[in-house]
Amino acid sequence: MRLKKARVAKYRSVRDSGWFDIEDGKTILVGPNEAGKTALLQGLQQLNPPLTARNFDTLRDYPRSEYNDFTLGKILAEDVTVVVGKFELEEEDREAVPVEFRDAVYVLGRKLDNTAWHHLEGGAAETIYGAVAKDLLKLAAHIDSLIPTPPEDSTAPPPPLATDILDAITSGWSDIDPVEGELALKLSDWLKSVIPLIEKENATELARAERLEAAISVAERRMQALATLSQRVPVFVLFSNYFRVKPLIHLEHLAERLETGVMDDVNFDYGNKCLLQLLGFSARDLSNLGKAVEPSRDDAAALLAYRNQLDLRAYQLNAGSARLSEEVRAVWSPDPKRGEAERLRVIADQQYLKVVVEDELGVEIELDQRSEGFQWLVSFFIVFFAEAAGQHQNAILLLDEPGMSLHGLKQCEFRKAISRLAESNQTIFTTHSPFLVGPNELDRVRVVELADRKIGTKVYSATTATDPAALLPLQEALGYDLAQGLFSQERNLVVEELTDYWYLDTVAQLLREAGIADLNQEISLAPAGGSGKVVYYATILHAQKHKVAALLDSIVGDELRVQQNLLVRTLGNRAVLRIKEVYEGPVKSPRIEDLLRATLVAVAKSTLRWDVTAVAKNQPDRAILEVFEDEIKDFSRYKLAKAFLRWTRAHEASDLAEPERAQWKNLIDLINSSLK
Repeated sequence: MRLKKARVAKYRSVRDSGWFDIEDGKTILVGPNEAGKTALLQGLQQLNPPLTARNFDTLRDYPRSEYNDFTLGKILAEDVTVVVGKFELEEEDREAVPVEFRDAVYVLGRKLDNTAWHHLEGGAAETIYGAVAKDLLKLAAHIDSLIPTPPEDSTAPPPPLATDILDAITSGWSDIDPVEGELALKLSDWLKSVIPLIEKENATELARAERLEAAISVAERRMQALATLSQRVPVFVLFSNYFRVKPLIHLEHLAERLETGVMDDVNFDYGNKCLLQLLGFSARDLSNLGKAVEPSRDDAAALLAYRNQLDLRAYQLNAGSARLSEEVRAVWSPDPKRGEAERLRVIADQQYLKVVVEDELGVEIELDQRSEGFQWLVSFFIVFFAEAAGQHQNAILLLDEPGMSLHGLKQCEFRKAISRLAESNQTIFTTHSPFLVGPNELDRVRVVELADRKIGTKVYSATTATDPAALLPLQEALGYDLAQGLFSQERNLVVEELTDYWYLDTVAQLLREAGIADLNQEISLAPAGGSGKVVYYATILHAQKHKVAALLDSIVGDELRVQQNLLVRTLGNRAVLRIKEVYEGPVKSPRIEDLLRATLVAVAKSTLRWDVTAVAKNQPDRAILEVFEDEIKDFSRYKLAKAFLRWTRAHEASDLAEPERAQWKNLIDLINSSLK
């Protein structure tokens, strides 16, 4: 199952987060300190926590300012739903449930008293008694009509009438009562008893009985589907504290602490336990091997068993070391010139287990003498891969501020590692770091904000917030990406807005895959953050002796005309591109969105419930953004662009309107020509 939507309420700083979307791969929660990001992850974990996770605690977890509601008896823990998730069924889930529920959405909630509830949205409609009452009576009457009239002199009591039995079963039920539970069971038993009495040639009554069986068994099949799906809910694994692995472990002491449950350092012991689990040993196994005494040379069988034990330990330690080294190198990308880590080794020596790092010179150094960031990375992979062999195979990963001790460039590499993890495990993580938010991942970002304590933590799917600090990681991510690309590419196209960049980059990819047009991949796209900044970006790039072109919307206003004239003088007229040059339509001052007019209208209607179809059709000479701004309250240009980005993931260039494909092909050809 895949989590698609979630909502957290009445949990610490979260009064009601509101529903927010969860991506199939990774979802990124950004926001300032104290906004409630960690509380959201902790609440989400309770949808289906690991056995070792702590449960809700009314005293600790209910919003403190409202706690008097409990002491005064106004609220009961069993009445408070803290977290709800909506899950989309995957193919294996669909195969496991009755066919009429395969397109349903599984909804799971957990209350403050740690009890859970669930139901299905969609699937076969629930049967109410009024929908089957008439057919039940008709069938009962038909069965009664088949009872022969007893002789007048008969003293035997007459057999019970089917209508009387039916009346007894349904006594007190109204037409709106659902046919479920005990009622459904009794009606099902009653049907089983009367169906054999129907004449085989009576197609009408046989069909009626078949319909009744199907309708009455809906509740049973729904309960069967719920029971099946409840066992398939992913485990929510929260990495809020990244357990560190000690570089030197005394096996006997660790075995004693794990066996007695007395742990002097829970975090370290958990990390060490995961290390042993990854290697395929328990602390006691390795400790006993370290105590083993070599048998007499005269006992060949004992010598062989002893040698096999030692070889098994060596081989498993070597295999675990190799796997761990490979995964860490994929993220760490060590630089041998700087003496960075080349290989990890786990070594057993009597009662000690050591984790050492071997560099390109073959020098071994204990893990705790490496950088803080490297220690964190090693510990993360040890914990994750150890758990992945068990409960994490069907897990949703919740990562709280991952990789904060890593250098910015290493965080960029770790971002790729999170993407790899998210291919097999949905991943939701919080961050302040711009290096963990890719410029092509903004549609995966959810902004977490706590603007008012009385309102509590809110989650926004759109990149909007009243507190500028909430958006700072996004601004920094875009700024870093822009700075990286500004002076490194020979060919550069400056566009006005971030949304222009999204549209151009995404549509170019669609047309490239379809073989319609190929935007030169050596061209770097640089959003200037407004039409007024285009001239500054272009001038800086031009001064670096790079090839530069600027893509502008149609000019409106004297100030923009002056800026265009500056661009023409700086770059030359051929390098100043205008949307109007490729647009084929009646809009006098088209913007880039007008090149996708029909598709954006359809996407807005289907995904955002913004229906401007009629107005756009009746007013073809108006720019499509003007139509949206006039017709849609609180219209957001960014929200529309993000909806289009999501749409492109499941669609191809052929799904664009023919005029749109032609206009975009012309635009790409124009860009390529200007930056040869």
